[in-house]
Amino acid sequence: MGIIVSFGRFWYDFVVGDDWTVAVGVVVALALAAVLTRVHLAAWWWLPPSVGVLLAASLWRAARATR
Repeated sequence: MGIIVSFGRFWYDFVVGDDWTVAVGVVVALALAAVLTRVHLAAWWWLPPSVGVLLAASLWRAARATR
């Protein structure tokens, strides 16, 4: 049972890491891209701006936390 728990903890730490909001944002961005693809719209344009917004928000929170 210890191996399974360790495996789960590794993947949680790998995916979520320090900022769970970025992980949720990536899941939401991928889900929206899937919906756009499902309704036959081009979804390639959606992911780069969403990654930029998530990165900017994460850096803003980190800079604010160091004050």
